[in-house]
Amino acid sequence: MRYASFRSGERRQEREWDGGFGEAARTRDRALIVAARASGRRSRLLWLLAGPGILAMLGENDGPSMLSYAASGAGYGMGFFLPFTVLLFLMAYLCQEMSMRVGAVTGRGFGELVFGRYGRGWGAFGAVDLALTNLVTLVAEFVAIRIGLSYFGYGAPVAAFLGLSLVVLTAVLGRYRRWERTVLGLAAFNALFLLTAVLVRPDPAAVGRALLSWAPLPAGDPVTVLLLLTSTIGATVTPWMVFFQQSASADKGLTRADVGYGRAETALGAALAALFGAGALITGAVLAGPGAAFESAGMPWALDHAAGPPVGALFSLGLIDAGAVALLTISASTSYAAAECLGLPHSFNAAPRRAVAFHAVNIASAAAAASVILIPGVPLLAIALNANVLATVLLPVTLVFLLMLANDRELMGSSANKPSTNVLTGAVIVFITVCAGAYAVTAFLQATHLIAAP
Repeated sequence: MRYASFRSGERRQEREWDGGFGEAARTRDRALIVAARASGRRSRLLWLLAGPGILAMLGENDGPSMLSYAASGAGYGMGFFLPFTVLLFLMAYLCQEMSMRVGAVTGRGFGELVFGRYGRGWGAFGAVDLALTNLVTLVAEFVAIRIGLSYFGYGAPVAAFLGLSLVVLTAVLGRYRRWERTVLGLAAFNALFLLTAVLVRPDPAAVGRALLSWAPLPAGDPVTVLLLLTSTIGATVTPWMVFFQQSASADKGLTRADVGYGRAETALGAALAALFGAGALITGAVLAGPGAAFESAGMPWALDHAAGPPVGALFSLGLIDAGAVALLTISASTSYAAAECLGLPHSFNAAPRRAVAFHAVNIASAAAAASVILIPGVPLLAIALNANVLATVLLPVTLVFLLMLANDRELMGSSANKPSTNVLTGAVIVFITVCAGAYAVTAFLQATHLIAAP
């Protein structure tokens, strides 16, 4: 009893010293990392440091992304989009490695640094831009959960309740580490898409040819093809990932000494996400005929018809899980950005009563998105695909700021970008800008009848 009373008093003193920013809990987590490093147990150290990179990558393997991959496979097969997906995750690693490195070296989140280095105007622009993009994406996550649950006979109210309950319950865990491990456990079920790919029994030789030969971009209506191209980019690299991984790396307490392990963890996340994303694409490729996946949100039932009920059921469960993991990580990125820009406590280590804005934004953003799917007649698949397109259109601005931060030697010192990293990142920014611009221009020309619609 005396020991319990002492520990209670100690925790109370920690909270008073902490000021609501979560430093006391972060210090305890750092002590575990220091002990693991001193003991030379590298596997233990990697386990303690794992989290932000894997969650950013698997969180981006969200419901809309997996539907986009499956739709690409259903409409055009594996030839172009399978190697393209692998390339995109290499691009994602390049961007997220910078995000992790900046967060570990500076100990500050992306929104906080943009606000501090480039002024209130750009900081506010970035936060509002992210919040609006994330709101659309969160709606798409609830749509994915709804599609998955509808396969089992449940409607929109259950999807809204389930998703919002997960956000609320994980928000009150009281520690970043508990939140992180809970979401990592859920993210492991992203592997269901790999299982569905195995169950549809693809021809291994065809998969190998698709990866190695890289077929040309499919022919067809330019708006539809560019929509899929842009949506696939947005399924892999998005603004929220940059905000989330940098802020989560700081919240976790990574330092300059942890950058090597952070790179390994981010690479592992990219490899897993590419594997599971390819699984969704290969699964969708079992559906013959262009346009098969765009007429409705009936992907699970189409898979049932083509490959048997187990595939449809597992794909539906995968959609529910992918949507749930993305809900948790994307709403967290919104709350990080909002609280950082306002200079308020921004940590899952901070109790809700000491970080009111951080936790309120986290829950409110999810609640707002949940309410949208309760509106009758919501165009499910259109929202899911166009959420990724919107993320692609707004991504270059975020990447330019990230590139500038990673090159800021006053902040980064010897950990600043190498010239090769700058060249590669510049090429990525140009490529994404060109793809997004081409889609926007082509869609505008078709909408104004300056070019013929199919």
